[in-house]
This record gives sequence, structure tokens and C-alpha cells, in this order.
Amino acid sequence: MTSFRFDSPTAYWDSCYRAIATANLALSYCNGPDSANFSAQKGEALVCRAYAHFMLVCLFAKPYDPTTSGTDLGIPYVTTVQSSVFQTYKRGTVAADYAAIENDLTRGLALIQDRIYGVAPKFHFTLQAAHAFACRFYMFKQDYNSAIAHANAVFGTADPATLIRDQVNLYGTLQYQQLAIFNPSSSNGANILLQEAQSNYFDSYYQYRYGLGLGLQSTVLGGNNNVTGGSYAVTVYGATPQYFNFPKWSSYNVGPSNLNIKYGLMPLFSMEEVLLNRAEAYAWTGNLNAALTDLNSWVSKNIDNYKPATHDITQQKAVNFYGAPVNISLVLAALDFKRVTYFQEGLRWFDNIRLGFTIYRYAGSDFSFPIDSVPYNDKRRVLLLPAEAVTAGLEQNPR
Repeated sequence: MTSFRFDSPTAYWDSCYRAIATANLALSYCNGPDSANFSAQKGEALVCRAYAHFMLVCLFAKPYDPTTSGTDLGIPYVTTVQSSVFQTYKRGTVAADYAAIENDLTRGLALIQDRIYGVAPKFHFTLQAAHAFACRFYMFKQDYNSAIAHANAVFGTADPATLIRDQVNLYGTLQYQQLAIFNPSSSNGANILLQEAQSNYFDSYYQYRYGLGLGLQSTVLGGNNNVTGGSYAVTVYGATPQYFNFPKWSSYNVGPSNLNIKYGLMPLFSMEEVLLNRAEAYAWTGNLNAALTDLNSWVSKNIDNYKPATHDITQQKAVNFYGAPVNISLVLAALDFKRVTYFQEGLRWFDNIRLGFTIYRYAGSDFSFPIDSVPYNDKRRVLLLPAEAVTAGLEQNPR
């Protein structure tokens, strides 16, 4: 049983559409004669359907752009239970997919009731998790006021600094295996939604192919080369120049040992993303003081020997460091902090495609000159549809 079977774009495509099929089957029951008793379940099913379609359209279609999404190829938005072995689907547009996602998400949010989740709420789309998803969705849609509103709903009356991971006072006291177990744990208050996943990534992310090398370690994480002027309080392990890693996950075998079927827990949404999304959204909408407050909440838990007078960001400090207008400088600070938080988790890619950043490739640890780049309009930034989907009649993404 090979690892790529579970960790390929095709596997993700199939898994998302299986999840969508399950949600549609659940909705067919929730809409039955006893529908009044299953409104909460209907709400979760609608949000699950919206989330799976959203992740698909992010990866297999162009990012949302109000000027082009009306014609950009989207993905099939499936809302009915498949009733035949061979069923024809068509690709709509990105704009149509976003409208359908928003419709499902809005309807689902109105119905969700956390009381039905018993002792395992973090494995369900609670109201908090649905609002976290909505915050991410509206960041992609560039509706920053809505993103702020949903972030506010996630935090409620709590101080976000009390909800995010405390790298200074807690994570820095834990050993490697303790970190690997606690980071994705349901007892970790920073985790909003968890997903059990079959993947070899939990055991291979730190190896050479996926590794955090010396160049990135020193450029992104090392020293005080960041807008705060302090050092990031992140625990990085590693024995060789290309073998650095964060202990973020632990895996476990399922089934016979010879099959080597690996599972682990992955946080799909966590407090840091919501906080830094809100900071970015505040910056885009011109609420610079609110953006600074959120950014400094993150700083207070992520900078060694934190001192507000020394490390807190100001408008001038951000402009001096990034050399951009103040709102853009604060956006870049939010993105840098998110990059540090989610290193080796893949979330940076979604910011790259959302904002159209050029991706640069460097030779080893030499960051002085890129040897290749993938600009915002490079066709390779959109994943190819699985061959089976093309054979079934869907138009392939261009190359």
C-alpha cells in the first residue's frame, strides 16, 4: 500500500466528493418527514458541504477575482444524492461556486446547535468552527467586513491573546513528544476544528523533501529579523542543515502493521488563523489601530522575553521594516506571523494564491538570488483534475 495513494491531489479530490456525498445523503434524511427534529444536523451537513466544495475550488480552480470569476472554470457543485452509476457533471464558474458555498454556509450557520455534539465538539462544525470557516471564506472573497464579523463571533467576549497558543510560557516548557501530542489535541484550546486523516505526512513532513532547511530556518525564523525586533519563541528541532522541523503531530498505525496505514490529527481551523485574518482584514479596511491590537496580541505570546515597549508593533515600526504604505505593512506583518505559526502545515499556500504572490525557488540555503519562480498567473498554480474526472467528461485545467 503506497503512501501517494492517500497524499495525492486525486486522493483529496475523491475524499472531498465522498464527504459531499455523505453530506447530501444526510440532508436527504434531514429534509424528510421528521425534518423538524434534525435542523441542527442539517445545519452541520450544509456547512460540511460548503467546506468541501470551498477547498476543492481553492485547489482545482483559479482564486476568486470579482473581475474574472464569472467566466473562470470552477468545480462541480453537487447538491443531490447520486442516483445512477454513471452520472454526468459539469464545471460551473468560480463565481457560481462561491455563491453556492455562501448560500450553504449562511443557511447552515443559522441552524447549527452545539448541544448535539456531546463530548467531542472539536470534531464537528460547531458554531465557532463554522464562523472560523466563514472568516477564511470571506478573506478569499475579499469581503473583509464580513471576515471581521465572523472573527468577532469566534472570539466572543474573550481576549484573543488568551485563546491562541502560548509559545512563550507553555510550548517552550514541553518536550518533543509532548509538543507532538498536545499541538493537535482536543484539549488544546487554540484548536477549533480537528480532522483525523490517513496520511504519511505525519511521519515524513520533516524529511528532506518537505523539510525546513537551514536557509529558511535562518531567514524566516532565526535571529531578530522581523518587524518586532525580537526573536520568535518557536521550538525548532533538527540534527542536520536540511532536517529542521516543528513537532506538530504524532501518528498511529491502524490495522495490520505490515500495511503501515498511518493516521493522525490535523487542526483544520485554529485561533491564530482567525486572529491574523482579522488583523489583515482590519488593515485592508483602514482600521489600523484594531489591526495593531490583534497583531500585538499574537506578538505577546510568540516573542521571547516579550516586553510591550520593546516588541509591540506600531504603524511607524511596520512602515520602517516593510517599506510599504502603513496598511500594506500591517497586512505583511499579519502574513509573516501566520507563516511562522503554520510552518509545514500548508496554510501559507492559500495566502499565496489568495493574494497572488510570486513563489520563488532558491538553490539550497543561498537566498541571494532565485533560480526559478512561479508568478501569480502561472497555470501550474491550479491543480490538474484527476484523470478519471476528465475521462468522465470534465474539462481539464490548462497547462
